Amino acid sequence: MPPITPMVRNLLIINVLMYFLSDRLFPTELFALHDMRSELFRPHQFVTHMFMHANLMHLFGNMFSLFIFGPLLERYWGEKRFLIFYLVTGLGASLLYSSIRYYEISLVLDGVTAYMQNPDPIDFKNLLETAGINMRNMESFLVEFNRNPTNASAIMQSKAYASGLSEVVLNSPMLGASGAVFGILMAFGMLFPNTELMLLFFPIPIKAKYFVFLYGAFELYSGVNRMPGDNVAHFAHLGGMLFAFILLKLWERRRNNFY
Repeated sequence: MPPITPMVRNLLIINVLMYFLSDRLFPTELFALHDMRSELFRPHQFVTHMFMHANLMHLFGNMFSLFIFGPLLERYWGEKRFLIFYLVTGLGASLLYSSIRYYEISLVLDGVTAYMQNPDPIDFKNLLETAGINMRNMESFLVEFNRNPTNASAIMQSKAYASGLSEVVLNSPMLGASGAVFGILMAFGMLFPNTELMLLFFPIPIKAKYFVFLYGAFELYSGVNRMPGDNVAHFAHLGGMLFAFILLKLWERRRNNFY
């Protein structure tokens, strides 16, 4: 394996340090990306969220991919252009995700407003589905509420839950380097399409271009058909890939304008 490159090393160090110092110096409330309507939103979060991670597995997955695919791209472009690419794809990912999430949250907020005015067990279940809530632990309540839709206690409980749901969806943060990492994967697949990869979970050689295509198709399917309780930002991943594609095509047209 070739030695690690300077910019990849710096990014690894920053991400690891911010993860282990997140409780003391970099709280999620201030540095992860929130919906623009949330009282926790700050403009700097569009950048800082790229260096925050939810847990060790989240951190390891992104940093491992950066460590494997990043050095070759940095050698190909140089440190400055690699950093520009990393930041642009990360920002692009957050912009696409935020736009789609804004629409999704608007549906939830509108649903909450409508439900408060006319509570109904079917509408309550639809509201939970719209918010992507895993209803496994609420099945007994939903069954009882559906049997007796005029039960005052059930209506009161459902309204309280719906009211809290607005705050939950507004203040749910997005964090992680995944958008930039998926941008790196896209670039690797476009610039070195016939490089064969041996995946840990799929020990059969696969060319980079096919791996990137299949991974992108999986993310698109997962984003469109999001399962209840799925907290993965699939559209951020797709945003990183999309902006990587656009940026590479722009650079391809201006080959002589290197940064």
